[in-house]
Amino acid sequence: MSKSEGRKGFLADKRNVVLLSALIFMTIVAVVLGILLWKKSEDNNKNSNNPVTPQVTVAPTDTEASPTVSATPEVTAPADDTPTPVAGTPTPEATPTTAEISPEPTPTYGEVTPTPEPTYGEVSPTPEPTYGEVTPTPDPSEPTKAPTAAPTATPTQAAANPTTAPTTTPTTPATPTPTPAKSTGKTPAADHGRLSVKGTRIVDKNGKEFQLKGVSTHGLQWFPQFVCRETFKCIRDEWGANAVRLAMYTDEGGYCSGGDKAKLKQLVKDGVSYATELGLYVIIDWHILHDYDPNTNKAEAIAFFDEMSKLYKDYDNVFYEICNEPNGGVSWSRVKSYAEEVIAVIRKNDPKGIIIIGTPTWSQDVDIAAKDPVKGYDNLMYALHFYAGTHKDNIRSKMKTAIEAGLPVFVSEYGICDASGNGACNETEANKWVAFMDSYGVSYMIWNLANKNESSSLIKQNCKKLSGFTEADLNQEGRWLVKMLGGKLPEMTKEELEKLKDDAGGSGGGDVAVPDGIEKTVKNGNVTATLYTANTWNETASKCYQLGLTIENAGSSSLNGWTVVVTFNAPVSTDNFWCCGVSIKDKVMTLTPADFNKTIGAGSQTSDIGLIVQSKSLLKIESIEVKTK
Repeated sequence: MSKSEGRKGFLADKRNVVLLSALIFMTIVAVVLGILLWKKSEDNNKNSNNPVTPQVTVAPTDTEASPTVSATPEVTAPADDTPTPVAGTPTPEATPTTAEISPEPTPTYGEVTPTPEPTYGEVSPTPEPTYGEVTPTPDPSEPTKAPTAAPTATPTQAAANPTTAPTTTPTTPATPTPTPAKSTGKTPAADHGRLSVKGTRIVDKNGKEFQLKGVSTHGLQWFPQFVCRETFKCIRDEWGANAVRLAMYTDEGGYCSGGDKAKLKQLVKDGVSYATELGLYVIIDWHILHDYDPNTNKAEAIAFFDEMSKLYKDYDNVFYEICNEPNGGVSWSRVKSYAEEVIAVIRKNDPKGIIIIGTPTWSQDVDIAAKDPVKGYDNLMYALHFYAGTHKDNIRSKMKTAIEAGLPVFVSEYGICDASGNGACNETEANKWVAFMDSYGVSYMIWNLANKNESSSLIKQNCKKLSGFTEADLNQEGRWLVKMLGGKLPEMTKEELEKLKDDAGGSGGGDVAVPDGIEKTVKNGNVTATLYTANTWNETASKCYQLGLTIENAGSSSLNGWTVVVTFNAPVSTDNFWCCGVSIKDKVMTLTPADFNKTIGAGSQTSDIGLIVQSKSLLKIESIEVKTK
């Protein structure tokens, strides 16, 4: 072997050793790295609490930490708050909880709206899932039902069904806050529930005395626009009312005299719906007036209240007023017999709803009804109506007499002007009436929610709004109402209130002399006119007479105009009259018709005409004459 060949062999052997050594080193490094990577992978698997299950995608849930049962071998989770997934369950889509389910755009009373509104008597900083209740763990199967007991920390078994999405529950503390008592003031009906009559007063679901203080609509056929949610919400939230009365006229183009029955009935149903939604109490008023005697349309009334009581038998907020203002000389015995038939029909369907019965002389004669009330039924009340500009101690006397005799009285209509619904407002007498009614716990509904051009309409004629009324939008009666419902009337002292009651007890503070011969009837062919006394009382130095006039046409053709001339034995004056025109010259008084009662059909009569006259002497009628056209 040559020297050069030996060197090449040596170098070749050396390169082989180096290469072998490098190969061995790289192998060792690879093994060490593989071990380290395997170890790290094992640690990661343990820290994430993932069982080594090939090709399984695990999706975390939002539930609180709790042991679960899975289809794979159990792996013990470390002691931390990391949620435990269910192996083999596909990634679920989020399921809304009860608290996330948006209510209907128009909620019912006691329900929380997505954007909280200011509600009657309550400031609610945060909305609750349901009225007065906190639901820490909603039940997905019954989203509207509150749990009957506070949830516990007992773990539950997770569903292993891959087709059922697990419930997404908002994080709550381990020990939930106890459910608070129901808050007061969310809505009137939610707070007070079904009302009933106890003695002479209304009591709520807890047996606590309660007064309705609300607003009556005008005739639904004339002012249907005010039967709407926004108006009812306004009278609740901005005015402070807790009730609304739906006045459905039966005559004057109303339900029983050519009106659109389906439309009128739907207005009633809509009104009940809006009131119920807003938690207001609501009176369904069968508003007789120019039909005088409720028996005139008794069959229609029975059918109507049969339907209404079937619809609303389970409602806690519905009242039935079965005859508004019997008048025209109809007797209490006639009204009572009508009431007994209608009440029987209502009670067959609704054994609990409060029923209001009208009384004679435009619902003033509660003292007469008190002597012979309807028997055999609970939750009955009797209507008394007044207008503060006309009716004073004389009508307060009737209320006091009836209540002290044990009759439950409800003022389902009143105004602060005169009995015509017009004329000057008398806030002084109105304030007396409120103090008087409050002292007896009597409920009251003001007339009327409309923009008619008359004093008793709460809203001015030129106002076309349905809500958001400013002071400038309201008539004097409307401004007084908001002040009264807000508790801003002048307070009456105990002594003043006692004097008010004493004056009512004496029909104005003195003996009332009832004159002889104040009632007179005269005929002119087929036309008969009767002037009669409805009430008398003393007022300072004057004798006061509330007179009514009835005109009957017994002929076979219509009467197209009339005039009644009355001559008294002494000078008289008047500043209160309704449904007629009046002119007085010393002892002679001339009565003329209003537009609506100028024409009297064949075989018909008009009898809602009235006035109050004053004289310093006891009056007698010397003569009466009726003239026709």
